Formats: sequence, C-alpha cells, structure tokens
Amino acid sequence: MNGIQYVTAGMLEQMKAELQHMKGVERPAASRAIAEAREKGDLKENAADDAAKEAQGMLEAKIALLETQVASARIIDESNIDTSKVSILTKVKLVNLNTKKEVMYQIVSEKEADLKVGKISVTSPIGKGLLGKAVGDEVEVHAPAGVIKFKVQNISI
Repeated sequence: MNGIQYVTAGMLEQMKAELQHMKGVERPAASRAIAEAREKGDLKENAADDAAKEAQGMLEAKIALLETQVASARIIDESNIDTSKVSILTKVKLVNLNTKKEVMYQIVSEKEADLKVGKISVTSPIGKGLLGKAVGDEVEVHAPAGVIKFKVQNISI
C-alpha cells in the first residue's frame, strides 16, 4: 500500500499492538513449527516442513505490510475536521433517492471500514462519491449493484 493512510489514534494503537503480537508471538511460533518439522526426518519428503515454511512466509508478508501501514499512518485530529463538506471521519446522513430510505455512514480509512456499524471506506465507491460534498448536494454513485443516487442531509462528527 503506497501513500499516507489517515487513521484515528485508537486504530493506530490497534495496528501497533497487532504488529507486536505478530513479531513477538506468531513469528517465534512459526520458527518452532519449522524446527519441529525438521526433527521429524527427511526434508525432501516432509510436507509438515513445507507447510510450516509457507505459513512463515505468509506471516512475514503480513508483518511487512502492517509495518508499511504503520509507517505511513497519520493520525487525524477530530477537533480540526470541517463539517461543511464530507471528509474522512465525518458522519454523513443521506437519503437514497431511489428507495427514499435514510442511511448514516461514517467515512473512515480502509483499515477501519466496517459496514455492519456504518463505517465505510474513503476509497469505496460511496466514500469516493461523497468526498467534498455539502449538505443539499445530490450524488450519483457507481456501485457494483448499479447507480445509486443520494442526497446529503447532514454532516457531523
């Protein structure tokens, strides 16, 4: 992942804790699994050794990705957010003009997105479509399910 990723202070702490767990707990466990597999005999025919090495490789890739994300993370200060337009961390109340239903989304980083609790990624089709919009603006979003039309009702923190 290239570029800056904006996250809350809490999410950055979570990312750092996850990285520490991977390095301090999972990495040593992967090394032990390889050592145990090697003790079991001939490495040419040892599926356990191959599986342990593959698991270690995947873990190292996850660690590298998370290290990059932590290094490129920038904490967003909620007190400086302008609610005159949609931006990251704002909560947006919308009316779906197709169904007339009201929905509320919070625009968050990819790492924090969770649709079940109304948090959508700034890089999602809806997130991208809403960025920079103001109350009263109508937005056409090209989503996988088709074109969805929204009207921005309210923007808050």
